[in-house]
Amino acid sequence: MIHPAPAGGVPARGDREQGDLPQVDGEKVVLVIVTRHRRELLAESLRVVASQTRRPDHLVLVDNGPDQGVGDLLDDLPVPATYLPSSRNLGGAGGFALGMLTALSLGADWVWLGDDDGRPGDEAALATLLEVARERDLAEVSPVVVSMSDPDRLAIPLRTGGLTWARTVDEMARETGADFVPGIAALFNGALFRASALDVVGVPDYRLFLRGDEVEVHRRLVRSGLAFGTTLRTRFRHPDGSSEFRPMLGGRWRAQDPQDATKSYYTYRNRGYLLSQRGMRRLAPLEVVRYGLYFVAERRDPRAFVRWLRLLLAGRGERFFRA
Repeated sequence: MIHPAPAGGVPARGDREQGDLPQVDGEKVVLVIVTRHRRELLAESLRVVASQTRRPDHLVLVDNGPDQGVGDLLDDLPVPATYLPSSRNLGGAGGFALGMLTALSLGADWVWLGDDDGRPGDEAALATLLEVARERDLAEVSPVVVSMSDPDRLAIPLRTGGLTWARTVDEMARETGADFVPGIAALFNGALFRASALDVVGVPDYRLFLRGDEVEVHRRLVRSGLAFGTTLRTRFRHPDGSSEFRPMLGGRWRAQDPQDATKSYYTYRNRGYLLSQRGMRRLAPLEVVRYGLYFVAERRDPRAFVRWLRLLLAGRGERFFRA
């Protein structure tokens, strides 16, 4: 059932009028998912969302690939939804920016960020995130992001301090000694933001397109002084991305090296922009040393290091041309 579109011509779907958001516990939670050409994975994600013990009050679905439209997946979803097809691929950064602003315009008190190829790890995920955020008075709280194939293993290795890397949930718990890790969060995989936090932090920078947008928002969160972190009490399942992070120097360091040329382009270019920003500038010399060692000493590919350096400088110069 399609309801009258709000300002801007956005079609709303669901069994309630748009804007008439139920307040299960006095606050409105709007889930934002960005998708592109992943219909089957998205369908499974929506199934898990619908099974939550505390359902989101509204879903905003941004579709970067409307030529293979997925709007019909919302027809039987027991959650009111707004479908935003984009004829231009906005990338993850632009898609989440559009979705988050739409969620705020709908009157969200909380904005929950999902992913089309990931899903909450249990039916109480949202309820747990809300509970932790309220108990600790957090501006943002994230679940632990674990591998889809192994829920005890982190989807991406996490540096918990110094040169220490955690690869499993148990290692993360052991390193931190608690079920909550302050100051660390995966922001686009199950993260829950207070709406008021987004007034301070803002939404992702569309220019980044993909890769690095999450790190940039994390940088803003750190600089804002707002309280945030990761709870180990719930998980978000996501395809394993650990293969991109190549160990070096006996595993004491890791270098991110995507094998896909497009992903590596945005990863390295956007990293250059990030390293030019406040709060991250001191890392720039270390990055040059790290990737110089990785490409020249480990991979023995000086040309790859030159490409990396050129992309880094392009990002630093804010030359945000698409690949």
